[in-house]
Amino acid sequence: MSTEILQLLASPVHRFSGRPQDGPAPAAPGESRVELVLRAGLGVVGDRYFGHPAHRDASVTLIAAESLPPGAGLAETRRNVLLSGIPVDSLVGTVVTLDSGDGPIRLRVNRAAHPCAWMDVTIGPGAWRALRRHGGVRCTPLDDGVLRVGPVTVS
Repeated sequence: MSTEILQLLASPVHRFSGRPQDGPAPAAPGESRVELVLRAGLGVVGDRYFGHPAHRDASVTLIAAESLPPGAGLAETRRNVLLSGIPVDSLVGTVVTLDSGDGPIRLRVNRAAHPCAWMDVTIGPGAWRALRRHGGVRCTPLDDGVLRVGPVTVS
């Protein structure tokens, strides 16, 4: 099975605030990307959490496409990288290296990215419960670099 980066997202605004039943705020123009620039210890350039001390151990989020229902992606989950062909949730406690053609980027996988009640609004009823233990992971970038949509080498 090949491994691919299917989608990338860097959102300069926090869209899931307040009560889920009120719905998310509008998406910022250009949050869906074909490439992301990562900075070691700081996160995704242009993302709302870039360089924030409280988010340095969680500044890059990965999720597996296999965990999501058809049609759901990063706009609904608010993760940064949607991967296929890799069991993302099993990576906690490791360092994973992704290379989409511009050189390797090491990510320290710190902890699970737990889903929230917003998933029932953005994906559909029951998604919050279905994504428990499958909501992706929160990482710290250990290298500067670029990730691109398309094939990716994982080590």
